[in-house]
Amino acid sequence: MAFKFEKLSVLVVEDTPPMQKLIASVLESIGVKRMNVAENGQRGFDMFCRDNHDIIISDWLMSPVDGLELVRLVRNEASSPNRLVPVIMLTGYNSLGRVMTARDAGVTEFLVKPFTAGDVAKRIAHVINKPRDYIDSAEYFGPDRRRHNDPNYKGPWRRESDKNNSDWQVG
Repeated sequence: MAFKFEKLSVLVVEDTPPMQKLIASVLESIGVKRMNVAENGQRGFDMFCRDNHDIIISDWLMSPVDGLELVRLVRNEASSPNRLVPVIMLTGYNSLGRVMTARDAGVTEFLVKPFTAGDVAKRIAHVINKPRDYIDSAEYFGPDRRRHNDPNYKGPWRRESDKNNSDWQVG
């Protein structure tokens, strides 16, 4: 089934004008008609509060408010219009530590620069067609960090959805 990208509203949060233009061009090439561009996380959060976009695509390194702080604002601030909005983090850094930091902040998907229009389209279609459950705990609010269920997992089961497992225990 073909996805209708023209119905989406996308917020692009990126501090460098050439990259802003590139991302906007990529979005236009896949059919996105409605987008806003912000030059840092605070401006992006303000725009998100005003327009409640369907998806946020954000760079990581910006000043004065970076992409991770933007995600924390979106996920945790009372003024956030949609704590469940998918956030795709763009970055030139792909170390496991960075991916885990982004994941732990509440990022939905991770996209490493350089990227293609196809990469962007796939990530957008993925967050729409395969939405992840959200976890709300004292320490974390955001997409479920588990990508798949491991049938060999032997650790403690902590989620309500895991109670069906015969080995369920509070750990």
